[in-house]
Amino acid sequence: MGNAGQGDVVVSDAKVRDARPGDEDALFALVQQLGHAFTPERAAYDATLASYFAGEQPSVLLLVVDDGSPRLGGYALTTIVPLLATNGPSAQLQEIVVDEGARGRDYGTLLVHAVEAACEERGVTQLTVASRRSGGFYDRLGFTDAAEYMRRFFPADRGAARVLP
Repeated sequence: MGNAGQGDVVVSDAKVRDARPGDEDALFALVQQLGHAFTPERAAYDATLASYFAGEQPSVLLLVVDDGSPRLGGYALTTIVPLLATNGPSAQLQEIVVDEGARGRDYGTLLVHAVEAACEERGVTQLTVASRRSGGFYDRLGFTDAAEYMRRFFPADRGAARVLP
């Protein structure tokens, strides 16, 4: 691997960088390891990731751990949006996963610290994460318990028919 670029976080042989074209298969392998309510569909994944790489989703920050192996060590997906009540942009760490074979190498910590640095660079006033399963991990990183996470699912075909004013 070459030298780390500006904004890269490097520890030993691993660095955190922006996701880029060429990462598609390795990222999909990680998405499949993420415990979630949806079964990842490759076509939907490809379309979404292509929109990220094309710059069509400027509120999305997608960082990966690159340790020089053919697989990525993990990824973190964060959304950043201006909210009315936060006096500036607010970020939500939406997804984070470390490859099963790379756990125990502090890649999750690397990712969170890189997300925090990116948020500070963008003037974010708060970073939130909804997680019950990994609360101790986030506690060690300085996060505090603030709310309970609730969600509602919508049928996949419902959104396509809906027209907003």
